[in-house]
Amino acid sequence: MDESNFQAYEDEIQALEEEIRLLTEKYEDMRQESNFFSEEEILKSIKSLQKETQGETKGHESLSDLTAQLESLTADLSFLMEFTGFHFTSHSKKTVEKTRDRTVQKHRLSGKCHSLPFHLEFQLLEMQNNEKVSAVVSDLSIIMESREDSNVSKFVSRTEEHGDLLTFFRSLSTYAEWHEHRRHTFLHFK
Repeated sequence: MDESNFQAYEDEIQALEEEIRLLTEKYEDMRQESNFFSEEEILKSIKSLQKETQGETKGHESLSDLTAQLESLTADLSFLMEFTGFHFTSHSKKTVEKTRDRTVQKHRLSGKCHSLPFHLEFQLLEMQNNEKVSAVVSDLSIIMESREDSNVSKFVSRTEEHGDLLTFFRSLSTYAEWHEHRRHTFLHFK
């Protein structure tokens, strides 16, 4: 084999090794990051799981019991989404730090409350002391389309400062419900 062919093979081997390294890094990054799950993907996963568990329920609850439980949970979820007006479209969770008594996770959450879209990013610090678990929200970032009302922008800013997710969801639910009523009323008069 002449020297030029040998060098061409060496170059090809190095290029392939570099590609393998890049793909491995990309795979590791993807494995650490949580995936965004849409409602359709969740339903596909549930159906796939149902198919896998058919015939494998020996020693566990029967398949009909599991199916009934799944239908009950689906009905409960549907009721809660209808009752609160919240429809979550995606969620991801990435563990940033984990020790024996402390866990830090980064969450991303998107959805709509009635017709108002929102996107949240925050870190959740969970600390465990003996049997007590406490959780603290930090680095809260809320993105909403609040072009209609400056009070929404002020509310979002205050909520981000305090990191109070419960107040955010309660207030957003009420505001979005009345926003829908106002929108329908104005459409009626047009």
